[in-house]
Amino acid sequence: MSKVVLITGASSGIGKSIGEFLHAKGFTVYGTSRSPERIINSVFLLLALDVRDKENIQKAVAEVIQKAGRIDVVINNAGVGITGPIEEIPSEEIKNNFETNLFGPIEVMKAALPFMRLQNSGLIINITSIAGYMGLPYRGIYSASKGALELITESLRMEVKSFGIHITNVAPGDFATNIAAGRFHSPLIKGSPYEIPYGTTLNALNEHVDSGSNPNEMAEAIYKIIQNPNPKGHYKIGAFTQKFSIILKRILPDKVFEKMLMDHYKI
Repeated sequence: MSKVVLITGASSGIGKSIGEFLHAKGFTVYGTSRSPERIINSVFLLLALDVRDKENIQKAVAEVIQKAGRIDVVINNAGVGITGPIEEIPSEEIKNNFETNLFGPIEVMKAALPFMRLQNSGLIINITSIAGYMGLPYRGIYSASKGALELITESLRMEVKSFGIHITNVAPGDFATNIAAGRFHSPLIKGSPYEIPYGTTLNALNEHVDSGSNPNEMAEAIYKIIQNPNPKGHYKIGAFTQKFSIILKRILPDKVFEKMLMDHYKI
């Protein structure tokens, strides 16, 4: 019997690549999108879901159970980028980022866990970010929301292990997707003390995404994790230099690592 997989944010980018890869491998895949009616020629079923809506989440998970009879894997992929000087980012945009990147995934897990507990089995994969391992200039809110999800996953992983449920984080680096198009960019304000350094960083960020890795690398990594009967708590997927930055943060003095980041972003 093929495993039943639910992937949030599966209409494009990494989520779509994962869904298509798993579908080709024989999995029963359900993806989600805020506007599934706009997506044509999807090889797997797309359900309507906004992860900021608790009732919507519960309805989507119940629909998967109704259609498939079980839920074996949940991949919390839905997320949104945000950039800007923390001082200038509107508070409502900060709250929206945490609703999407942190509170939404928590609610998805809370909706799926009772069914997985009844099955005495299940796997939840939270897509975080290498950016969640460090505070990055002009990406502080994004780093914080993804970093918080990393820690939530660590805690929940221990809480549900006795139920036969595994939870893991997968932190990608830069991948060639359309995430930059959906990212909230705090506007460059003429005369702002952040105008020049933020503008420089923004250009660098867009270049990194455009030259990022192939999303299929993430799909293959996710497939291997699902096949592993005892997955690790953390996986990092991406360019060597991005993964190595996490090690550098651990071993270098704070001021040295901070200087490296500022040089990297030319600020």
